[in-house]
Amino acid sequence: MKYKTEPTQQERVMREDDFIVSKTDLKGRISYCNRIFIEFSGYTEQELLGAQHNIIRHPDMPRGVFKFLWDTLGQKKEIFAYVKNMSKDGGFYWVLANVTPDVNEQGVVEGYFSVRRKPKREAVSALADVYHLMLEEERRAGPRDACDASLALLIGLLNQKGVSYESFILSL
Repeated sequence: MKYKTEPTQQERVMREDDFIVSKTDLKGRISYCNRIFIEFSGYTEQELLGAQHNIIRHPDMPRGVFKFLWDTLGQKKEIFAYVKNMSKDGGFYWVLANVTPDVNEQGVVEGYFSVRRKPKREAVSALADVYHLMLEEERRAGPRDACDASLALLIGLLNQKGVSYESFILSL
């Protein structure tokens, strides 16, 4: 079920001791969500279970960030990312997400775990500027090439700084 939500400027700020936890299957469908996820998303547990995790995707998030995330997870590696999510009512909340593959005893990925916590405000400000540049690049490139174009811009910025993505994110 997909909801048509219009973004608002209403921000929800996570508390210091909050952890948003979810688990998805290989296709990104939510199979578990904790009460903090339910609270911040504004959806009921019934609305979230079985829904695509992108139900909370905010339009201010560049597609290139998610391409990088999925490419990293596809290598069975964990990833940290700052993400702007959208609540059911159109409000937004920023998180520092740690997403890891859920690997069984045979080494086969069965799904993904994500734990999100309150991000540092300075990091949100820095990433909001980068994400804005990436979104502009996506619009310039057009729908077919948007992901690759914005990811190339991000990698170019990291190369200019002489840091890896992980080092950059964890340094914020």
